[in-house]
Amino acid sequence: MITLREHATARSIPLDAVTGRALAVSGVLKSATPDPERPGNWLLRAGSRVGAIRLPVAAPRVPTTRAHDAVTLRIVPKTPVRRLFFLLGFSLDPARAWRQERDGTVDIGAHEDVVPALAYAVERQIDRALRQGLLQGYQRVEESALVLRGRVREAEQIRRHFGRTPPVEITYDAYTADTPENRILRAACEALLRLPDVPGDVRRRLGHQRVRLADAAPLIRGRDLPEWTPSRLNARYQPALRLSEAVLRGTSPEHRAGGLSLDGFLFDMNVLFEDFVTGALREAVREHGFTGRLQDPHHLDTACKVRMRPDLVVHRPDGRTPVAVVDAKYKTDKTGSYPSADLYQMLAYCTVLGLREGHLVYAAGQHGERFHEVRGSGRPGGYGSVRLYQHVLDLDRDPAELLDTFRALAARLAADHHQQ
Repeated sequence: MITLREHATARSIPLDAVTGRALAVSGVLKSATPDPERPGNWLLRAGSRVGAIRLPVAAPRVPTTRAHDAVTLRIVPKTPVRRLFFLLGFSLDPARAWRQERDGTVDIGAHEDVVPALAYAVERQIDRALRQGLLQGYQRVEESALVLRGRVREAEQIRRHFGRTPPVEITYDAYTADTPENRILRAACEALLRLPDVPGDVRRRLGHQRVRLADAAPLIRGRDLPEWTPSRLNARYQPALRLSEAVLRGTSPEHRAGGLSLDGFLFDMNVLFEDFVTGALREAVREHGFTGRLQDPHHLDTACKVRMRPDLVVHRPDGRTPVAVVDAKYKTDKTGSYPSADLYQMLAYCTVLGLREGHLVYAAGQHGERFHEVRGSGRPGGYGSVRLYQHVLDLDRDPAELLDTFRALAARLAADHHQQ
């Protein structure tokens, strides 16, 4: 077992060269380089990805492992796991979580590590989804049959059988449990069963859910997830579906490198924090009649060659006029100040959008809210200088307090708009 901490200093770990090089090019870690002072060791430093992956080891370089065994690499988040799963649950369905705070909380039991907590949460969600039985629906089926059913596929009949019958190439709508929703749940069970660190009791329950979903076809590796549409019929499935999709995205083959398969599950905390901040603030401004657009596309130059995509642009009730721009930064203030590049980027957003203020939201810091008034940015007609605000979001606070932070910011944006 190798344990690293998110964004901590590098650790020197005994590791064979093949696995070390695979880690270096996989993107799993912030850096992986040979240790110049300890031959046979690699300096491993985690970045923003947290979770666990299984590393195949070509030689017994890691204590307690045999040749050709696999060793587990765990990356522990700085944020408490329970809070991390609140961010995840909220990000998966912000509108519902905003209305009912409890719906944004993912039940992880007593688990304090990412993978055990994830496996437990998914199994519990799937169990709730299936309590009333498997969801069934009509699916188009195309097959060769000895008995006519539905419609004949004339082109296929001629191409395959030169018009002779039987068999008959037919197509019909079958009422079946082989639906996109059940396929996704089955695939999530199978993905979790392949992960390291899944507790034995959770693994057994996941296997049971996999059997219940046996009528759903397995997903083909490498293809896009099947599409499903939220409806009244699949309402009981929706929490499990959204969490299962997160599992399948996090266990994708993107960690395959250097001829080795680095199987496991990883959260990108940068993405998770951005999704939470923008989702929560978008719901908060809706209470004041405003709209929020995620990744709103704009151009820096008049020739429209330099693209810009702020995390969130808040618009007036007319939906056309921007009133504020927000960017989420999963960074910490360790030296008393954040990178100046963040301010330059926000100033560019404000300039293009014609705004007097922009907001940067950080994950942690030594100071509370502060602002910078940009010199020379005053405009004729009574407009003041551009102000760039830096907010600190303490992820250790209770969920209700976190959401109140966004309510307060949304109320301030609304008040500023009415004063203009």
